[in-house]
Amino acid sequence: MQLDLRVVMRRWVSGVAIVTTIYEGQKHGMTLDSFTSVSLTPPMVTFTLANTTRTHAMVVKSTVVGITLLHQGQQDLSEWFAGRSGDVDRFSGVTTFMLKTGVPLISGGMAYIEGRVVHKFDMSASTLFIAEVISMAKEEDMEPLVYFNRAYHRLENEHKSIDE
Repeated sequence: MQLDLRVVMRRWVSGVAIVTTIYEGQKHGMTLDSFTSVSLTPPMVTFTLANTTRTHAMVVKSTVVGITLLHQGQQDLSEWFAGRSGDVDRFSGVTTFMLKTGVPLISGGMAYIEGRVVHKFDMSASTLFIAEVISMAKEEDMEPLVYFNRAYHRLENEHKSIDE
């Protein structure tokens, strides 16, 4: 039996984030399914966008991105920015704010990162972007929105060190 990589990667637990950008006064964003930090010094993150998305085209042009890490009460935002409602203004009714670059960040998230794309690696259907972090902010501690096997989940409330 030959497995599709999507089937295997559904077994990987991840948090949920929204990437946003702005170019010539137009803003756009989408839910990320591939995001991680890659360097602490200098601080850098990476994410992947499908080449056919509007967000991809705008990130390539603007080179600035905002990333909002979602908490467990923001599943609706994850779905909205995933495009489940069709081709609508995803920022309609969504409160945003800015830090240094002017890129919109989604209010009420757990944490926020602004970055400037410093590398991009083109693949056949998507592009891997590496962004150097320009600024960051965080809110009070909240439980993250967790995605596993095509569904949202809650973390158990017991926080134990792996050394215990």
